[in-house]
Amino acid sequence: MKHIPRKRFGQNFLTDRAVIDAIVDAIHPLPGQTVVEIGPGLMALTQPLVERLGKLSVIELDRDLAVRLRTHPQLDVVESDVLKVDFRALAQRLGVDKLRVAGNLPYNISSPILFHLLDQVDVVEDQHFMLQKEVIDRMVAAPATSDYGRLTVMLQWRYAMENVLFVPPESFDPPPKVDSAVVRMVPRAEPAQLDAKLLEDLVRVAFSQRRKILRNTLGKWLEEKGYSGNFDLQRRAEEVPVAEYEQAAASLSAASKAA
Repeated sequence: MKHIPRKRFGQNFLTDRAVIDAIVDAIHPLPGQTVVEIGPGLMALTQPLVERLGKLSVIELDRDLAVRLRTHPQLDVVESDVLKVDFRALAQRLGVDKLRVAGNLPYNISSPILFHLLDQVDVVEDQHFMLQKEVIDRMVAAPATSDYGRLTVMLQWRYAMENVLFVPPESFDPPPKVDSAVVRMVPRAEPAQLDAKLLEDLVRVAFSQRRKILRNTLGKWLEEKGYSGNFDLQRRAEEVPVAEYEQAAASLSAASKAA
């Protein structure tokens, strides 16, 4: 029986065999590795992944699809909303320190999923995700560009990222109304040591009025926090490199601990 894609789950099923092969090659799964696929759907990626790995864990919210997936003995099926999955507990259950994570993420909740994984990045070896191209452009953006923003800073603090593959709408059934791409995300071995919530607040304030000079927004916030570092406020938020946001947040984090 043909599965009808469900709009409420953001389902667009990948059907282009050449694109599927290119994604699997980019992931480069090796026998015995512990890989978790988010949103396996109709197994377009799942089948070639499990053929290379021997076994695979999958997270699927759609009950009908989960029932189908359970008929495959090489699959460990987690029937759940991915935003409710504890990846640390999953790694522990699978008996590993690190997970490789992959998937064609629902575009309507891609940012929440990225931030959910960011909170558990200590158990992630790498991530390969199909996303809306516009989102990946923001993830890998350089300073002083229109795509550079909150998402850029928060993710580049913790990951090295690379746009590895363009995927056109006709590669899916049904075709989405946007272009897609695949991003590789590798956690940084030595990220700046800081309070993630502090960095998030700092970046939110900085980009709250992104066209204005930071003196008018972030300057007041830093002053209230008792920041005494050297931060050039005569710039717009998009002109500040990730490293400088990290340094400011790290300085505030250290001062907070010392207080």
